Amino acid sequence: MIIDAYNTTQDVRGRSDYLTGARPGQAPPPHTPFDPQRILDRMDAAGVDMAMVCSLAQRIENDFLIELVGKFPDRLIGFGQVRPQDDDALTEIERCAAAGLRGLKLHPSMHGYHVADHGLLDPVFDLCARLGLPILINALDDAFCAPLAIEEIAKDHPQVPTIIAHMGAVWNVPEAIIVAERREHVYLETSATLMADVKRAYARLGPEKILLGSEWPGSDFDLERMKIAKAIPDEADRALVEGGNYARLLGIAG
Repeated sequence: MIIDAYNTTQDVRGRSDYLTGARPGQAPPPHTPFDPQRILDRMDAAGVDMAMVCSLAQRIENDFLIELVGKFPDRLIGFGQVRPQDDDALTEIERCAAAGLRGLKLHPSMHGYHVADHGLLDPVFDLCARLGLPILINALDDAFCAPLAIEEIAKDHPQVPTIIAHMGAVWNVPEAIIVAERREHVYLETSATLMADVKRAYARLGPEKILLGSEWPGSDFDLERMKIAKAIPDEADRALVEGGNYARLLGIAG
């Protein structure tokens, strides 16, 4: 069973050039609802059975994700998102979990907080522990959430599977590998990483701590599966990276 651990979807693009692809000064295209067939077709083309989806972070769209995964529960796995500093953050996490979302994504740099802020994040991790939700933390060369800072917050919450998205790429990959090596409950997700980074993580950690991710539509499922195939030639080990580990974390029966 192939399960991709990190992808983004968004229904409303608004005025963002980053989301719309518009040229500076050009009016954004009119809003059209997200077509789920876009991601399902790409999954099918690459032989991906299930894929995690979450908001990109420029706009949190938990209601959209709840509706989306509700229509395709056998194909899509939803992770909610909150700004931990918001007064209703914990209530929103509970609502998302009750509505069928399976985890939580945090994006400290986009939402303006440091990941090692215990006063802010300890309640979030405590709640996710009670609800059985893993936490994925976006970590791309970021001073707000470098891997050693992620370790600082995660070390007190060993019952919460904590996923370092992008393995801290580009320059923080060595730190991410160290943290995953030291902390049994910390995992590395591979989107936006070099094949050499995946090879390095595999050599140090083995296959059990690595999760295939594509961050579609930024990349594509077939490209990321090819990267993993070249980095991890052993078929049994690759099966863990491409879905076995994630299925275990989320309690998904193959």
